[in-house]
Amino acid sequence: MGNYFSFDRFLVRIGQIIPYVLVNFKMVFWAMLIGTICAIALAILRLKKIPVIEQILIVFISYMRGTPLLVQMCVAYYGIPIVFGNLIYNAFGINLNRLDAIVFVIIAFILNEAAFLGEIFRGAILSVPTVQTEAGLSIGMTRLQILFRIVLPQAINVAIPQYGVDLIGVFHNTALAFTLGVLDMMSRARTLGVSTGHTLEGFVVVAIIYIIISLILKALFYLLEKKFQYGRR
Repeated sequence: MGNYFSFDRFLVRIGQIIPYVLVNFKMVFWAMLIGTICAIALAILRLKKIPVIEQILIVFISYMRGTPLLVQMCVAYYGIPIVFGNLIYNAFGINLNRLDAIVFVIIAFILNEAAFLGEIFRGAILSVPTVQTEAGLSIGMTRLQILFRIVLPQAINVAIPQYGVDLIGVFHNTALAFTLGVLDMMSRARTLGVSTGHTLEGFVVVAIIYIIISLILKALFYLLEKKFQYGRR
């Protein structure tokens, strides 16, 4: 057993891998922040059912929800510099081919979250009774005021459980980033394994980190959901 797994090596790997959790957190933070903003906009646009835009959004959502995230990451990494490289360079002087791979990974995560969360938010908004919108209009509120003061607060309550599950899923999916050369937990564990010839300890550390953080996130969203349910009662 000692040849394959060593507790001493396991303890060493903890200190070597934990700092790279910040890279995974960085991907999750930007994916959820910008992805949530884009998802709200996407949900509202879909509810408006604007001709042409509606069809474009349906195609976009079908692509993002119908293809593996790894494929989307590869398309972003290899496709964005080809399609937008000259335009971005001429406009801003930025060479997309020189950007770190994590930029394209985050872009792929943002677009993926926009599609998935957009549908979650759209369903949550539709769950709010239309009679409340009519009541808002009857007292002189604008539709924008009704959206932000009446509809979205209730829709957020409905969306919280699914949002929490989605957030944990995003955190898990960051494990794919190492395939494009992002130096995260998985990449660090793999590099240490190759350099030392002992891979198991590193991947066990990564697995434990994912489990612990996932349980913490699950508990936080459970408490958040209970708080909102209490507020509704």
